[in-house]
Amino acid sequence: MPNPRKIFFMDRDGVINKEVGYLHQISKFIFIDGVINAMKKVISKDYSIIVVTNQSGIGRGLYQVEDYKKLNTWMIKSLKNEGIEILDTFFCPHKPEDKCSCRKPAPGMFFDAFSKYTIDIDNSWMIGDKEADITAARLAGINNTALVRSGHRINEEESKAKYIINSASDVLKFI
Repeated sequence: MPNPRKIFFMDRDGVINKEVGYLHQISKFIFIDGVINAMKKVISKDYSIIVVTNQSGIGRGLYQVEDYKKLNTWMIKSLKNEGIEILDTFFCPHKPEDKCSCRKPAPGMFFDAFSKYTIDIDNSWMIGDKEADITAARLAGINNTALVRSGHRINEEESKAKYIINSASDVLKFI
């Protein structure tokens, strides 16, 4: 059995790229300042990166799975060109009212990752921009969580996140 990997789980919209609402066009994808350097430093600390992202625009009919995949491939290639390897990406195409097991705050995408990889859950992290990201991680057993202010508005007083930070680059203070 391979050694368990430390995983740095990241939401996409609002954490890796600027939140624009139902992003599916490469022309509207803008990396958040500092996220590329943060990802490089995370990798240098022996973490692998997995992206877990809700993509309800697919279920709402605003764009197709192919649009998501094209953008995801472009993002992964862009990051690879910066020396960043993304281990994997998991996405949920469902609407909130579909009540699926993969849409955050449900932990399904994390369990899919656990099934595919041997993961050191105790030393892995989840970085998100919504409380649903934190809830999903905690339900999956990941207690190292950070909520970023770079995406959606958050209720800091009621958050269950271990840390609340300005952007993904600030998590480097804690890992």
